[in-house]
This record gives sequence, C-alpha cells and structure tokens, in this order.
Amino acid sequence: MITLGLFGINMGPCAEPDAAARIAVLAEELGYDTVWAGEHVVAPSPRVPPSPIEPDLPILDPVVSLTYLAAVTRRVRLATGIVILPQRNPVVLAKQLASLDVLSGGRLVFGLGVGYVEPELRAVGVPMAGRGARADEYLAAMRALWDDEKPEFHGETVSFSGVDAHPRPVQRPIPVFVGGHSASARRRAVRHADGWYGFMLDRERTAAQVAALRAAGGDGLTIVVSPSERLDASVVADYAALGVDHLVVVPPARFWRPGGQVVDFEEFVRANAPA
Repeated sequence: MITLGLFGINMGPCAEPDAAARIAVLAEELGYDTVWAGEHVVAPSPRVPPSPIEPDLPILDPVVSLTYLAAVTRRVRLATGIVILPQRNPVVLAKQLASLDVLSGGRLVFGLGVGYVEPELRAVGVPMAGRGARADEYLAAMRALWDDEKPEFHGETVSFSGVDAHPRPVQRPIPVFVGGHSASARRRAVRHADGWYGFMLDRERTAAQVAALRAAGGDGLTIVVSPSERLDASVVADYAALGVDHLVVVPPARFWRPGGQVVDFEEFVRANAPA
C-alpha cells in the first residue's frame, strides 16, 4: 500500500520553531509516514536559473531542524530531502546523522543529492566538476563510520584510519535514498542506495523514470516521488500502479513566498492527509 509524506518541514512558514513543531505533530497525528526537510545552504542573490528558490526564502538546516522535531514527535520518520552531499564534510555529517538517528529512536531517512546550483557549490568551496564521484566517496566513508567495527576509508577526497565514532546509529544500516532525475542519479541509486526520490514529477514523467530505473537494475529500489499533480484517490492509485511506494506532497508555490502563513500550511496538510 502506498504511503504519504510531507515536504517542506524546515522552510517557509515552517522555518519558525513553533510552526514547525505544530505541523510535524499534526502530520504525525494525521497518519503521514514521513516529514521531509530540504537543503540549500545559500541561494543566488538575485535569483538566477537554475536556482529553485528566492534568496530570501527561509530554510533551516535539515539536520538541525529534524533533530528539533524528533523531540516533539514519536512515530513519524524524519527524512532529509535532500542533503547536498558534496557540500558537507562526510565525517562531521556522519556524526550528525548518527546523533539524529539515536535521538529519534531510529527514525532517520537519509536522502542525498549531488547539487546543481553552481553559485551555492562555489560558495562552500566545492567544484561542480567531480561532485558525483565526491558524493559516492563521502557516502562510502560515512557508512564505514556507521557500520564497520574498525572504521577506515581511503579515497581521493576523504581518508581516515585509527579513529572511531560512537554512538552508532540505531538503524544498521541507515536507509539511504538518492534524489535526481539524471542517468547518473539513477545509477547512483541502483549502486549505492535503498531507494530513489523523484521531485515534482507528474505520472508521465514518473513512468519514464521508473522504467529507466528498472532498466538500470533498480527493481528492488523503494520509489519515492513528490507529485506535481493534485492528488485524489484515483491519482494516488495511478502512481501506485507505476511502482511508486511513497508519495511526498509538496505545498503549492505560494507557501514559499514572503508572508506565507502556517495556518494555510496546516490546511494543506489536513487536505492531503492519508485518510
């Protein structure tokens, strides 16, 4: 049976602590399976393509915000959707995510991507070229710290030995999802992840992505999609028939503009609840 999640728990109206807690608790009460926090460390100002957001849109750090929400929820899973992995120090991020998994009682879902906004990557000192290979190395290094009895890793961009990191995550292994619509993103999901996340896709584009994933060997992947279409029971059934396991609803664009109100966000959450 297809399950539902909610995107944007750390941005727009939910960039305020009381609002974020209110929406997360409501989502849990209404039966949402996950809440998702996106990431942009900085945004180009003025906005230039392909940046998806205005520079003044408030976005909390996803790991910080989900840790805060772990304290006010008990069941709903806490997902990064997505962390731009090449921008992060993998050793530090591994510690942060393990800590979140421990504090939430094993509710973390780690969604990652490689990024596509060059000014953002440049601002944190990461070149666009090679960011995919960097992300693959970072993930392997993080898994060594999470899962290996004696963590050790040696790559082109990260290397360590003779160190350890406790506590280990509650989940062994932490579920990993790769976001992105490119062939390289699909290959990364097939080779290195438990699932794939497609963002703002209609049913036609979802069908094409799922077919490409299966052709690449991804029959066993969990498929997560944020639909670009308004949902009703028949539309949800169509996504399920395409092989989608989990739908993550995204509030309309008006929620991501200055002046967005949490009461409107709450109305959206209620209107799209699993029931």
